Amino acid sequence: MITVVGEALIDLVGPAGGREFACLPGGSPANVAVGLGRLGARVVLATHLGDDTLGRILSEHLEGAGVDVRPLPGAHGPTSLAIATVDADGAADYDFRIAWDVREPPAVDPGCLALHTGSLATALTPGADALEALLAAEHARGAVTLSLDPNIRPSLMPPRREAVARVERQVSMVDIVKVSAEDLAWLYPGEDGADAARRWLAAGPALVVVTFGGEGAVGMTAAAQVRQPALPVDVVDTVGAGDAFTAGMLDWLANADLLGGDRRARLARLDRTSLRDMLRAAATVAAITCTRQGAEPPTRAEIARHAPAA
Repeated sequence: MITVVGEALIDLVGPAGGREFACLPGGSPANVAVGLGRLGARVVLATHLGDDTLGRILSEHLEGAGVDVRPLPGAHGPTSLAIATVDADGAADYDFRIAWDVREPPAVDPGCLALHTGSLATALTPGADALEALLAAEHARGAVTLSLDPNIRPSLMPPRREAVARVERQVSMVDIVKVSAEDLAWLYPGEDGADAARRWLAAGPALVVVTFGGEGAVGMTAAAQVRQPALPVDVVDTVGAGDAFTAGMLDWLANADLLGGDRRARLARLDRTSLRDMLRAAATVAAITCTRQGAEPPTRAEIARHAPAA
């Protein structure tokens, strides 16, 4: 079982400069949970949903993907909202209305193999403090694989120095980091993203993956480094593509029996062949997601139909 902790929200998605928006389920951690559920993984999402129409839309969407939704203790307020305007190239810009007043972390089930979090959940206080306490406790316990996607949203971040310190603390406690080149550029202006990623790898994680949008992704462990090109598709928009990539990556690792605290040494030794297979699987999930509006990751059957004939 994989536990995801973080925000679920509604994306209002429309063209830049337009006045008509589609109401679509979103939130980076929720998108990862949906991606895992559609791939057949057993997944729990600990989140906050308001007692309102948008919360009910999200609940139906998550449960329809096979996600076990669990309310975070002590959280309250309306369902969060993001307004996503999409440009001619399919890239999205966000304006957020967020409720994230979580004050205590959720319990982790005994059967959990991995815990994934990130995005606004690990950036906005007081919830970020609760999530950081959870990472610290689970890091010390050593029973589950810890996964992080910082998923930086500049408009909601604290001053850069404070944000960098928080992200680096979190990176030092986890086993897997997926980060975009755009995130690294915001955190470390003027620094080569690959150099920053290698520094993160040396700080603690067993696996660091950097995504470059249409230019693919790079995965690195202590044993190997591999670049995977993006798969060519007709892009409708890129909303949720990074989250779909994360879901595909975690699903591949689960199927390869590489999740769980006792798998960390094997994870750190992933070789070029394994890294390439993992990155291609993740890139496939992300590519299919880009062919439709909103964060709508594929099912296992859709991936099989997308695969080239032998």
